[in-house]
Amino acid sequence: MNPQLRRLALDLGPLFVFFIAYRFVGIYWATGVFMVAVLLALVLDYVFERKLSPVPIMTAILVVIFGGLTLYLKNALFIKIKPTALYLLFGLTLLGGLYFNRLFLKYVLSLGFELPESAWRTLTLRYGIFFLALAGANEIVWRNFSESFWVDYKVWGVMPLILLFSMSQAPLLMKHQPANKPDIKQPD
Repeated sequence: MNPQLRRLALDLGPLFVFFIAYRFVGIYWATGVFMVAVLLALVLDYVFERKLSPVPIMTAILVVIFGGLTLYLKNALFIKIKPTALYLLFGLTLLGGLYFNRLFLKYVLSLGFELPESAWRTLTLRYGIFFLALAGANEIVWRNFSESFWVDYKVWGVMPLILLFSMSQAPLLMKHQPANKPDIKQPD
Protein backbone atom coordinates (compact mmCIF):
# COMPACT_ATOMS: atom_id res chain seq x y z
CA MET A 1 0.00 0.00 0.00
CA ASN A 2 1.14 3.53 -0.77
CA PRO A 3 2.71 5.05 2.42
CA GLN A 4 0.57 8.20 2.18
CA LEU A 5 -2.65 6.18 1.83
CA ARG A 6 -1.59 3.94 4.71
CA ARG A 7 -0.90 7.01 6.87
CA LEU A 8 -4.32 8.44 5.96
CA ALA A 9 -6.05 5.13 6.75
CA LEU A 10 -4.29 4.85 10.11
CA ASP A 11 -5.11 8.46 11.01
CA LEU A 12 -8.73 8.54 9.85
CA GLY A 13 -9.74 4.89 10.13
CA PRO A 14 -10.53 4.96 13.87
CA LEU A 15 -12.65 8.08 13.42
CA PHE A 16 -14.73 6.46 10.69
CA VAL A 17 -15.06 3.30 12.80
CA PHE A 18 -16.38 5.51 15.62
CA PHE A 19 -18.86 7.18 13.27
CA ILE A 20 -20.20 3.89 11.90
CA ALA A 21 -20.38 2.26 15.33
CA TYR A 22 -22.24 5.28 16.71
CA ARG A 23 -24.90 4.97 13.99
CA PHE A 24 -25.52 1.29 14.80
CA VAL A 25 -24.90 0.87 18.53
CA GLY A 26 -24.74 4.30 20.18
CA ILE A 27 -22.14 6.42 21.92
CA TYR A 28 -20.89 3.95 24.53
CA TRP A 29 -20.21 1.03 22.21
CA ALA A 30 -18.81 3.46 19.64
CA THR A 31 -16.45 4.82 22.28
CA GLY A 32 -15.19 1.33 23.14
CA VAL A 33 -14.74 0.45 19.47
CA PHE A 34 -12.97 3.78 18.94
CA MET A 35 -10.53 3.02 21.76
CA VAL A 36 -9.70 -0.38 20.27
CA ALA A 37 -9.38 1.08 16.75
CA VAL A 38 -7.01 3.84 17.90
CA LEU A 39 -4.78 1.37 19.72
CA LEU A 40 -4.83 -1.00 16.74
CA ALA A 41 -3.87 1.89 14.44
CA LEU A 42 -0.97 2.72 16.77
CA VAL A 43 0.25 -0.88 16.69
CA LEU A 44 -0.06 -1.05 12.90
CA ASP A 45 1.76 2.27 12.60
CA TYR A 46 4.65 0.83 14.57
CA VAL A 47 4.64 -2.41 12.56
CA PHE A 48 4.87 -0.49 9.27
CA GLU A 49 7.13 2.40 10.29
CA ARG A 50 9.18 0.88 13.15
CA LYS A 51 8.69 4.13 15.04
CA LEU A 52 5.86 6.14 16.54
CA SER A 53 5.38 9.85 16.12
CA PRO A 54 4.18 11.95 19.06
CA VAL A 55 0.84 13.00 17.54
CA PRO A 56 -0.68 9.48 17.28
CA ILE A 57 0.70 8.61 20.72
CA MET A 58 -0.91 11.67 22.35
CA THR A 59 -4.14 11.04 20.48
CA ALA A 60 -4.23 7.41 21.65
CA ILE A 61 -3.49 8.40 25.25
CA LEU A 62 -6.31 10.94 25.29
CA VAL A 63 -8.74 8.55 23.57
CA VAL A 64 -8.01 5.85 26.16
CA ILE A 65 -8.28 8.28 29.11
CA PHE A 66 -11.42 10.11 27.99
CA GLY A 67 -12.97 7.00 26.45
CA GLY A 68 -12.27 5.07 29.62
CA LEU A 69 -13.92 7.78 31.71
CA THR A 70 -16.89 7.79 29.34
CA LEU A 71 -17.39 4.05 29.72
CA TYR A 72 -16.59 3.80 33.43
CA LEU A 73 -18.81 6.71 34.44
CA LYS A 74 -21.43 6.11 31.70
CA ASN A 75 -21.15 9.78 30.80
CA ALA A 76 -20.67 10.80 27.16
CA LEU A 77 -19.39 14.21 28.28
CA PHE A 78 -15.85 12.84 28.45
CA ILE A 79 -15.66 11.59 24.87
CA LYS A 80 -17.17 14.90 23.75
CA ILE A 81 -14.49 16.96 25.49
CA LYS A 82 -11.65 14.71 24.27
CA PRO A 83 -11.28 16.71 21.00
CA THR A 84 -11.20 19.93 23.03
CA ALA A 85 -8.41 18.54 25.20
CA LEU A 86 -6.50 17.25 22.16
CA TYR A 87 -6.77 20.51 20.22
CA LEU A 88 -5.85 22.54 23.30
CA LEU A 89 -2.84 20.30 23.85
CA PHE A 90 -1.72 20.73 20.23
CA GLY A 91 -2.38 24.47 20.14
CA LEU A 92 -0.78 25.27 23.48
CA THR A 93 2.19 23.02 22.76
CA LEU A 94 2.82 24.78 19.45
CA LEU A 95 2.36 28.28 20.86
CA GLY A 96 4.27 27.50 24.06
CA GLY A 97 7.09 26.03 22.03
CA LEU A 98 7.08 29.12 19.83
CA TYR A 99 7.34 31.32 22.93
CA PHE A 100 10.40 29.33 24.08
CA ASN A 101 11.89 29.23 20.55
CA ARG A 102 11.06 25.56 20.08
CA LEU A 103 9.43 24.87 16.73
CA PHE A 104 7.63 21.60 17.41
CA LEU A 105 5.78 21.78 14.09
CA LYS A 106 9.14 21.70 12.36
CA TYR A 107 9.93 18.48 14.22
CA VAL A 108 6.67 16.87 13.10
CA LEU A 109 6.67 18.12 9.48
CA SER A 110 10.37 18.57 8.71
CA LEU A 111 10.63 15.39 6.66
CA GLY A 112 8.23 16.82 4.11
CA PHE A 113 9.31 20.46 4.04
CA GLU A 114 12.48 22.48 3.99
CA LEU A 115 11.70 25.99 5.22
CA PRO A 116 13.61 28.87 6.79
CA GLU A 117 13.11 29.49 10.51
CA SER A 118 10.88 32.52 9.87
CA ALA A 119 8.47 30.41 7.81
CA TRP A 120 8.43 27.68 10.46
CA ARG A 121 7.60 30.33 13.06
CA THR A 122 4.74 31.70 10.96
CA LEU A 123 3.38 28.21 10.24
CA THR A 124 3.66 27.24 13.90
CA LEU A 125 1.78 30.37 14.99
CA ARG A 126 -0.97 29.77 12.45
CA TYR A 127 -1.42 26.11 13.39
CA GLY A 128 -1.32 26.91 17.10
CA ILE A 129 -4.12 29.46 16.73
CA PHE A 130 -6.03 27.12 14.41
CA PHE A 131 -5.98 24.29 16.97
CA LEU A 132 -7.18 26.65 19.70
CA ALA A 133 -10.04 27.70 17.40
CA LEU A 134 -10.90 24.01 16.81
CA ALA A 135 -11.00 23.49 20.59
CA GLY A 136 -13.40 26.41 20.94
CA ALA A 137 -15.55 25.17 18.06
CA ASN A 138 -15.79 21.69 19.61
CA GLU A 139 -16.97 23.24 22.87
CA ILE A 140 -19.63 25.26 21.05
CA VAL A 141 -20.89 22.26 19.08
CA TRP A 142 -21.13 19.69 21.88
CA ARG A 143 -22.70 22.20 24.29
CA ASN A 144 -25.31 23.59 21.87
CA PHE A 145 -26.26 20.75 19.54
CA SER A 146 -27.41 17.16 19.74
CA GLU A 147 -25.04 14.28 20.28
CA SER A 148 -25.73 13.06 16.75
CA PHE A 149 -24.88 16.48 15.32
CA TRP A 150 -21.64 16.52 17.35
CA VAL A 151 -20.64 13.10 15.95
CA ASP A 152 -21.34 14.31 12.40
CA TYR A 153 -19.38 17.50 13.06
CA LYS A 154 -16.46 15.52 14.51
CA VAL A 155 -16.22 13.36 11.37
CA TRP A 156 -17.55 15.50 8.51
CA GLY A 157 -16.80 18.98 9.85
CA VAL A 158 -13.42 18.88 11.53
CA MET A 159 -11.59 16.81 8.89
CA PRO A 160 -12.55 19.15 6.02
CA LEU A 161 -11.66 22.16 8.20
CA ILE A 162 -8.20 20.73 8.87
CA LEU A 163 -7.76 19.91 5.19
CA LEU A 164 -8.89 23.37 4.06
CA PHE A 165 -6.70 25.10 6.62
CA SER A 166 -3.70 23.00 5.61
CA MET A 167 -4.32 23.75 1.94
CA SER A 168 -4.57 27.45 2.77
CA GLN A 169 -0.98 27.26 4.01
CA ALA A 170 0.28 26.18 0.57
CA PRO A 171 1.21 29.74 -0.52
CA LEU A 172 3.48 30.10 2.51
CA LEU A 173 5.08 26.73 1.83
CA MET A 174 5.53 27.44 -1.88
CA LYS A 175 6.98 30.88 -1.23
CA HIS A 176 9.69 29.45 0.99
CA GLN A 177 10.58 26.27 -0.86
CA PRO A 178 14.19 26.29 -2.00
CA ALA A 179 14.65 26.94 -5.70
CA ASN A 180 15.22 23.87 -7.80
CA LYS A 181 18.92 23.37 -8.06
CA PRO A 182 20.27 22.11 -11.37
CA ASP A 183 21.78 18.65 -11.29
CA ILE A 184 25.54 18.81 -11.24
CA LYS A 185 27.12 16.08 -13.30
CA GLN A 186 30.10 14.40 -11.83
CA PRO A 187 33.14 14.16 -14.11
CA ASP A 188 33.73 10.69 -15.55
